[in-house]
Amino acid sequence: MASSEILPGDDSPFGGGGSADGGPAVLRIILGGRMRRLREERGISREDAGEAIRGSHSKISRLELGRVGFRQRDLIDLLTFYQVTDPDQVAEFTELARGASASGWWHRDTDWLPKWFDTYLGLEQAARLIRCYEPRAVPELLQTADYARALLTLAHPDESDEAIDRRVALRMRRQDILTKPDPPHLWVIVEETALCRPIGGSTVWRAQLDHLVRIAARPQITMQVLADHVGGPTLADGAFTVLRFAENDLPDIVYLQQLTSALYLDKLADLDVYLRVANVLSVHAPPPEYTIGLLEALRERLPRTVDRPADTVTTQPGSASTDMP
Repeated sequence: MASSEILPGDDSPFGGGGSADGGPAVLRIILGGRMRRLREERGISREDAGEAIRGSHSKISRLELGRVGFRQRDLIDLLTFYQVTDPDQVAEFTELARGASASGWWHRDTDWLPKWFDTYLGLEQAARLIRCYEPRAVPELLQTADYARALLTLAHPDESDEAIDRRVALRMRRQDILTKPDPPHLWVIVEETALCRPIGGSTVWRAQLDHLVRIAARPQITMQVLADHVGGPTLADGAFTVLRFAENDLPDIVYLQQLTSALYLDKLADLDVYLRVANVLSVHAPPPEYTIGLLEALRERLPRTVDRPADTVTTQPGSASTDMP
């Protein structure tokens, strides 16, 4: 599939129907956005809204951004304060709040998952387009279990085998979105250097390349390999992911992972910068129809090596995806 530019707010060729099935994080954002619009339509300040629920303006801000969920009492009090009295409309809001307080399929891992990543999982599950640039390793949604295990072992050397297995299982479960009915479109641009790192040893690495050859043929996956001389890391200064949703209540979001936290950017100015970079990278990378041939050539041109265990593979500092489970 040929690449094309995607601009903030325009109609995506990858859009379509569907509902917000990404769990509570997505529903919190939708509910918060609707409540914010109600407040603004009534000309009510955050301070006054906070007083109506015995809280502060900062609490209203957190609720409207979807960072925390609404308690039923607070929701009803705010709806009353905003003069929403129609029973059907009130029921719609309360049902949305009920769904926002439910748990995603990953709830069993909340004992070790950071809160900021719990939010990303919900957004990833609901996205209609996932567009990412990865300069360091194979993108996580395209990793094999053995490659992921080797990478996570490097990133978390002090964790037990059981803990690493849980991280691997979560990463593999995330990939189910690629085979579900009406899957999202995944568009990845990966650096050639990232594909040349024999993470896990030569056997694991070659099996990973074979997997990429197979998965790149899927119609909902667009994969481009960026040659080293283009200088992608200079343009992008690190990996990023752009998420687009079918729901009008959800803006496009840029996700930036850091070592101990993450950033979620949805301002138009930020989106414009990252999408412009993504478009430049996609133009300089060979078109997607060349990707399978490039992967096969990459696999064959490098000499076969004696296999090595994952803990003997060395990488450049910061070369591996480190913290995302």
